Amino acid sequence: MTETTFMRTEIDQIPEVVAGFLQSEANGLEEAAARLRDLDPALLLTIARGSSDHASTYLKYAIELTVGIPVASVGPSIASIYGRDLKLDRAAAIAVSQSGKSPDIVGMSQSARRSGATTIAITNTPDSPLAEASDFAIDLHAGVEKSVAATKTFVTSVVAGLALLARWSNDADLSRAVAALPESLTKAVACDWSDMIPALDGHSALYVLGRGPGVAIANEAALKFKETCGIQGEAYSAAEVMHGPVSIVTPGYPVLGLAARDAAEASVADMAHKLAGQGARAFLTSDRPGDATRLPFAATGHPITDPLALIVSFYGFVEALARHRGLNPDQPPMLRKVTQTL
Repeated sequence: MTETTFMRTEIDQIPEVVAGFLQSEANGLEEAAARLRDLDPALLLTIARGSSDHASTYLKYAIELTVGIPVASVGPSIASIYGRDLKLDRAAAIAVSQSGKSPDIVGMSQSARRSGATTIAITNTPDSPLAEASDFAIDLHAGVEKSVAATKTFVTSVVAGLALLARWSNDADLSRAVAALPESLTKAVACDWSDMIPALDGHSALYVLGRGPGVAIANEAALKFKETCGIQGEAYSAAEVMHGPVSIVTPGYPVLGLAARDAAEASVADMAHKLAGQGARAFLTSDRPGDATRLPFAATGHPITDPLALIVSFYGFVEALARHRGLNPDQPPMLRKVTQTL
């Protein structure tokens, strides 16, 4: 297909959407942050599925690294299928859902609130059941997302969580980095990863490596390989890939190392270079020297925000890869924009 896809259009909108969110939702963010400061939670839960769960994983690392509070992803089926409430005194819960309509996400948020947790919804639908079920609702202001594969809502969900965290923690450096994200993400949109496209010809599987917040980005990239290209993308921590998965990395096997400018960069880069030295066709978002092929990246200047720019560059690449393979990334087979699960 040669026409511009909805997915490509929405990728290009990401910097503008993020800027609009940061300008429009300041009051809602501050209200939720003030409650978190007063509560000083001993535990934070995340409630999400799919790309929203990857956004939640990103926030898990960001929260643990910034305020030192443990974060756990809770299975929505605890409430929706098994009918159990958890003991959540002095806990907070963040539910992330673009539509805010999936019954299991709503049900788990209701259960958390009923059990004593302060509940916060991050959603692109401010009048959704999820927003109504929560103590605080943060509106993404992302506009309609027509592509089934989430792009601008994923990025803005992460930005919403980071903006909340920056206010909650009173972290001035993180606040400045979040405020600068529209400019950083504009540079990320312009990064060209097209050299990787022909390397995937004839391949139906690959590994995506990350670490720390980059694991969330690796998970999101692996999902998009599946959704848009029919490629069996598998995400691993750079620390885990040697514990068994490396055994199927044969000569020419594709590997994408998503290294950010943080304390884990050396770990991801060293693993990508090692696999390349063993014959893998490895690509890497790092300037650290070695056998893997370098991909361009847009650094954000802060270790918590830096991984987010990588997924914006990746989105442009995977949309082009889908079209290269004769697929329509806007309409993945057997998928719908709003997924309602129990």
